[in-house]
Amino acid sequence: MDGVTKTNREAWEAASHKHVREYDDLLAQAAAGSSLTAVERELLADILSHGPEVVHLQSGHGLEDTALVQAGAKSVVGVDYSAVAAGAAQRRADELGLACRYVVGMVPGVPLADSVADLVYTGKGALIWVDLGAWAGEVARLLRPGGHLFVYEGHPAVPLWTWDSDVPGIRTDRSYFAASHVNDTFPARGAIERQHTLGDIVTAVVTVGLELISLAEYPEPFWRPGGIRAAAWDGRLPNAYSLLARRPADAAGS
Repeated sequence: MDGVTKTNREAWEAASHKHVREYDDLLAQAAAGSSLTAVERELLADILSHGPEVVHLQSGHGLEDTALVQAGAKSVVGVDYSAVAAGAAQRRADELGLACRYVVGMVPGVPLADSVADLVYTGKGALIWVDLGAWAGEVARLLRPGGHLFVYEGHPAVPLWTWDSDVPGIRTDRSYFAASHVNDTFPARGAIERQHTLGDIVTAVVTVGLELISLAEYPEPFWRPGGIRAAAWDGRLPNAYSLLARRPADAAGS
């Protein structure tokens, strides 16, 4: 494990204790199945109607997993490198009687067999912690022929926006084209985020043989820190994006 990955894993292991401290609140959210956005539900409606087996890479608190099962998924396997997060998510799923299973693992090196998923879900703050090529390779390996990749993420430009309340601003200490930057907000304060461009992400997906179905950008952020009203979120700048891709039905494997 390289130094950056080790530091990030330690940061997220510590931050994930929040999922334990706020267990009852997260359990209520999991029971409500409210963690999928309207955009996600619309783009995934047809796929979920067929009862897919889902793998969620970097599953975190697992709230999307319970929502996916409630929306039609046959099962979800969540993979996260935080044992604390995976344990809390498993406890919630078991308490609710939902078909979610959690394993501790990293990308690459996901401890699952090839071609086990009809849908690989990744989103809401996941891709900034991984090497894109390794992540895309794992996605292609895990997907069955005809299976789908779905990403709903913070837009790569978001780290540049200031949180000024009057007018949108651009941080002078960051670049859209930088390789990385230090996370200076909760929960992973001090961890190193990778700075991918939208072009990097699309290229990684198509390079491993997946077919791009849709790519869209949105002004609404997927996460708003409590008590902050930033002008960057007022509808004029990109704050999130979705990507849907498919492994060809005749794919021979990766």
